Amino acid sequence: MTPALTLVCQMPQLADHAQRISELLNINMSKRIPDGAEFILNLDASGLSLCKPFDKSVGDLSIDFADGALTWRRQHGGGTGQAIAKAVGLKQKKQLTILDATAGTATDAFVLAALDCQVTMVERHPVVAALLADALERAELNPDVHAITQHMTLHTGSSIEYLKQCAPNSFDVVCLDPMFPHSGKQQAQVKKSMQFFRDMVGKDEDADDLLLPAIEAAKYRVVVKRPRKSPFLNNQKPTLSQEGKANRFDIYVNKGMKD
Repeated sequence: MTPALTLVCQMPQLADHAQRISELLNINMSKRIPDGAEFILNLDASGLSLCKPFDKSVGDLSIDFADGALTWRRQHGGGTGQAIAKAVGLKQKKQLTILDATAGTATDAFVLAALDCQVTMVERHPVVAALLADALERAELNPDVHAITQHMTLHTGSSIEYLKQCAPNSFDVVCLDPMFPHSGKQQAQVKKSMQFFRDMVGKDEDADDLLLPAIEAAKYRVVVKRPRKSPFLNNQKPTLSQEGKANRFDIYVNKGMKD
């Protein structure tokens, strides 16, 4: 948890909702922005957002499954031809059950849910999980988006512990996208709002420990999203890799659905 993170809510009609969030996250609630606060969570009519209130160079960060970019991608983004869809094997088998064990802002999870997959998301950072829960709740206001998010389930807690509790072959596919350090050209390509998001969440130091329990929990394959030039997770060579301009998907095939 980020030190001294405060939930700010200036709308009396949202006070009860704000109180529930502050209790869930065990953080203070205020009607004003505390002096010198590095980060705040802000709750208003548009939802919950993570902000750097005294740094005007970055925008607020919220998760919105109805935003323009995701709507365009859903309507015109290429369907099963998208990189994540190819990586999980949607061309070989439809309506996969998928565990997104490092949900983050859940862009890939939403894309897969829009392609009729059943997606279980696990997010261990409580603030990120709160932003996801808020996005799922607001999705109910948009019938088209809500029809997709009904295929998405959120669990808050350790992905490693969740995976260890899964029976073998619990999901068709397990997806991993651990947080990694960015520098140089990669860092310059990241939006400033995402930079401070990563600053708050930090690097997943135990990312290597995810791979073996993920392979155990996956019936068909594990898909690991990595920077294009980064080493393999846990130094374990995948069955195959699917490279893009900035990222690559390392695919560990268990059985079936082989390319």
